[in-house]
Amino acid sequence: MLFQAAELGRKVSRDEFQRLAPDLQTRLLAAQRELRESNAPVIVIVSGVEGAGKGEMVNRLNQWLDARGVRTFAFWDESDEERERPRFWRFWRALPPRGVVGVLFGSWYSSPIIDRAYEKIDEGAFDRLLARIANFERMLTRDGALIVKFWFHLSKKTQARRLRDDAKEGRKTLDVSPLTRKFSKRYDDFAAAAERAILKTDTGECPWYVIEAEDRRYRDLTAGETLLQAIQRHLEQGEAAPEPPAPKNRAPEVPGASVTILEKVDLSQRLDEATYEKELDACQERLYRLAWKAWEARRNAVAVFEGWDAAGKGGAIRRVTRAVDARLYRVIQSAAPTDEERAQHYLWRFWRQLPRAGRLTIYDRSWYGRVLVERVEGFATPAEWMNAYKEINDFEEQLCEHGMAVMKFWLHISQDEQIRRFRERETTPWKAHKITEEDWRNRAQWAEYEAAVNDMVARTSTSHAPWTLVAGEDKRFARVQVLRTFCERLEALL
Repeated sequence: MLFQAAELGRKVSRDEFQRLAPDLQTRLLAAQRELRESNAPVIVIVSGVEGAGKGEMVNRLNQWLDARGVRTFAFWDESDEERERPRFWRFWRALPPRGVVGVLFGSWYSSPIIDRAYEKIDEGAFDRLLARIANFERMLTRDGALIVKFWFHLSKKTQARRLRDDAKEGRKTLDVSPLTRKFSKRYDDFAAAAERAILKTDTGECPWYVIEAEDRRYRDLTAGETLLQAIQRHLEQGEAAPEPPAPKNRAPEVPGASVTILEKVDLSQRLDEATYEKELDACQERLYRLAWKAWEARRNAVAVFEGWDAAGKGGAIRRVTRAVDARLYRVIQSAAPTDEERAQHYLWRFWRQLPRAGRLTIYDRSWYGRVLVERVEGFATPAEWMNAYKEINDFEEQLCEHGMAVMKFWLHISQDEQIRRFRERETTPWKAHKITEEDWRNRAQWAEYEAAVNDMVARTSTSHAPWTLVAGEDKRFARVQVLRTFCERLEALL
């Protein structure tokens, strides 16, 4: 078995530890200083058998490292706020920014291993969770993160001995927590689940380090040296040479992608004013009732609005929010990322804004910037935005698995209608703020954006999160189409 190799009874004397530890700490601090200047976050996962001194190990790392560059999170019980969002929400919030070490006591492995040990999930469901974890870690490492995964192992015999020692009067130890006694009753089940998790997720980019924890001093020195070497290797490798940005006058081609999706949108669709007012009132009244039903059912939803400049995204969003009680929704306007957001994976800022149960979050521009503006402007390499299609699909699939409704709208207009609206904005005082030099520059790249939009819709319109292409030439028709789609998706959710 995998864990047999760790049960070697290795020990380090007190004198040897006191001789080696100061030098190890000095080298760790030097590597940490170098890390601060890099573009890499470090994620240290502290897992293992209960009673193996994981808490002591976390404390040791915080003792050896500069606290200003370390963030420590413990994951065991879930709060109500965490249960109301998808499984990985709590972990995205804990990811360290670039140049910082994040120590995770417990992690995205804990719940699946516990559930498997207690037979709350079968082997197939367990493997699917492990595959998702592997994808998650692969996505983070592609973004430059170093993930160091420790499993601190303790034999069944040693765990039982520590429990006996803890039970003796006057011999309480720091190794034994209430969880140790609880989980020790299923030692073999936990060992089998953990072994499968390690074998399924042990990769070249994110290897597992199984460390014997029978002797505390050996455990601490081995983990410290392993972390140091991993950081040094990562720093030596440096950042991979970036791919040259795509030419500004042409969007990179995606083999096999459709180039006719937007052409199929019927822009001739119109509503006269009387019909519009009638439909608008009916849809808003219907949406008001559905939003409160979703609140009562504790079901949440997200809506994404993308589209051409001046396509009417703001007007459509306002018609939606007028129909929903202000306590139930939040509108997020996604501009260029801040310094804090640039220090994280591009999806981080969207994960952290997901709504609680019963609420709605509307994104005015969204994570699709990765495959639109970042692609066209060359802010993302072809490899980065090509990878983003799968990353985004996986992100949205997790939202839907949690029970969320995911609504995505692309508001489409013609070039002639866009120029008419641009001119109108320039000559209307209360609309002048809406037109900028960037709008004109984007218009000059219409063909590049059109290719990017076609690829986006073709590659990310899934059965659980389909795109709705809104005919926006007539604002009245577009607003009613958006409202009607909102109602239909919420009704399906409920």
